[in-house]
Amino acid sequence: MKPVIRRTTQRLWRYGLCVMLGISQCVDALSASAVRFTARATAVPDGDTLWVQPANGGRPRKLRLLGIDAPEVCQQGGEDARRALQQLVDDVQLQVDVRHTDDYGRGLARIHADGRDIAAVMVQRGHAWSSRWRRSAGPYAVQERMARSAGLGLFAHPAPENPRDFRQRHGSCYPPK
Repeated sequence: MKPVIRRTTQRLWRYGLCVMLGISQCVDALSASAVRFTARATAVPDGDTLWVQPANGGRPRKLRLLGIDAPEVCQQGGEDARRALQQLVDDVQLQVDVRHTDDYGRGLARIHADGRDIAAVMVQRGHAWSSRWRRSAGPYAVQERMARSAGLGLFAHPAPENPRDFRQRHGSCYPPK
């Protein structure tokens, strides 16, 4: 099933559930996918993805930082981005706010460590781009502008390649299972 159709179908089911439960419980039904918890990072496969172990137990979760796109690990700057994220989340308690689930089953999350928005720090240090959508420059456009003007990380190179363009030309760095 195509991702757009899958998301639309999921929304229709939620709205149907909302109608069945009644208006007073509608907000709870529609926001059922939003989950907040504390966790520790257990692995960092790339610059915008990490595995976490929730503090309350349960199974480990694979999360993607919401609002950014870091280079692929096989792309120029990819290993640097992975190491930068690893340093930010190593041995600290993370505040995780999962907002959505992507087409790969990863939770799309805002993650804070020591009061800092991890995604914002990654973009501000030049290890990721602010995710663009249509005409929007994304949620971290200010941080990206600052990193570009300072020539930090990826932006030290004259023409850094956006990960989306890289994936379209080369595919994923990960072999199919």
